[in-house]
Amino acid sequence: MGEQSYGIDVSMTEKIAKEVKHAHENGLQMALVIGGGNIFRGLSAAAGGIERTTADYMGMLATVMNALAMQSALEQQGVQTRVMSAIPMTTVCEPYIRRRAVRHMEKGRVVIFAAGTGNPYFTTDTAAALRAAEMGCDALLKGTQVDGVYDSDPKTNKNAVRYNQLSYQKVLADDLRVMDTSAVSLMRDNSIPIIVFSVHDAGGLDSVMRGQGVCTTISSS
Repeated sequence: MGEQSYGIDVSMTEKIAKEVKHAHENGLQMALVIGGGNIFRGLSAAAGGIERTTADYMGMLATVMNALAMQSALEQQGVQTRVMSAIPMTTVCEPYIRRRAVRHMEKGRVVIFAAGTGNPYFTTDTAAALRAAEMGCDALLKGTQVDGVYDSDPKTNKNAVRYNQLSYQKVLADDLRVMDTSAVSLMRDNSIPIIVFSVHDAGGLDSVMRGQGVCTTISSS
């Protein structure tokens, strides 16, 4: 969305694509899960009167649009990319098949997982956690507007303190809302750390993936 109030900001998409390219060129295998809130929010629409299941499916379709935009931006940067959707739509992208996704990554491609889990009532956070577990990822990175998890909103409280480390249990017990509780629980059960970082820091993605950037790490310790 970038600086816009809705829709796809091409300059922001290009900026993120450059971050992904930089990390990918340094030999890191990557898969992306992209939300659709810049186009359509299922929960908001459901609150407005659209039946919840229908609203959630509409939100999943919005993630496919974002995934295709990111694929285009990455391929303009020379990065081979495949979009795989949990809702089959073979005209525009591949259906999600785990073994095929693994093979794409083995060939050096960036895989973008679209349409969430393919089921209503599950968010993109849960989809990211599910794919991270299925693909055997070393970590789940969540790119946000701020450089980690704070004890209060840093946008409204200049004295907010950023956590360097958090446990899964503290995130759940204190309801810190880093991700959905189902996503945090799934990462805890599979011992996959969650790393929260800012998408606005130049070179931040590569640095964080190498354990050097500013971020909050959520793990069992």
